[in-house]
Amino acid sequence: MVDVIAGILEKEWEQVEDRLRMVAPHVEWAQIDFADNTMVPNTTFLDFAKFKEYADQLSLEAHFMVASPEKYIKAAADAGFKRLIAHVEAHDPRIFLDQVKYEQVEVGIAIDGPTEFEQVEPYLEEADFVLVTTTEAGFSGGVFLPEAVEKIKSIHAYLPDLAIEVSGGISDVTARLVKEAGATRLVANHYLFADPSNMSTAIEHLKNV
Repeated sequence: MVDVIAGILEKEWEQVEDRLRMVAPHVEWAQIDFADNTMVPNTTFLDFAKFKEYADQLSLEAHFMVASPEKYIKAAADAGFKRLIAHVEAHDPRIFLDQVKYEQVEVGIAIDGPTEFEQVEPYLEEADFVLVTTTEAGFSGGVFLPEAVEKIKSIHAYLPDLAIEVSGGISDVTARLVKEAGATRLVANHYLFADPSNMSTAIEHLKNV
């Protein structure tokens, strides 16, 4: 059985808060996507302190789709985020990895849909887990990239015990593909929020694909 994480990518706090409240009864973890128009052409809500009141209700992870993720480490950790994720496509992911070790958090390294496995390989042994985006990072609702399945297989073959999260285009169909490739955590956005009244059923479907 895989873990299901609710994915939240919104520009306004009211929308973020609405989704946090919606998923809190159903999941243990929520992933918040953060963008500042430096790595991807999008800007999201970036006031980390607002999340502090929800850190007691949900375990939160921050997915930094930004060129300089080290800028946000302390703010996210102080707000109660338990996992921090930086992209290998950032300006210098080594700076993030060097600085994040001073916080009591799990460390993730992310790889965007179009990026080849070889770019993330040098960082995998320093991370607690890897996040593979199976769409092009930046916006929700992207098209699932089938070639990402091979990338998941490569990561799993390289480090079989490394937790692999997958985000982007997750449905009951794509969930089965990535799980068979080695994924252990599924980050779902549209699949969960398309019908909030049916969220618990959607989560169970993903867990048991």
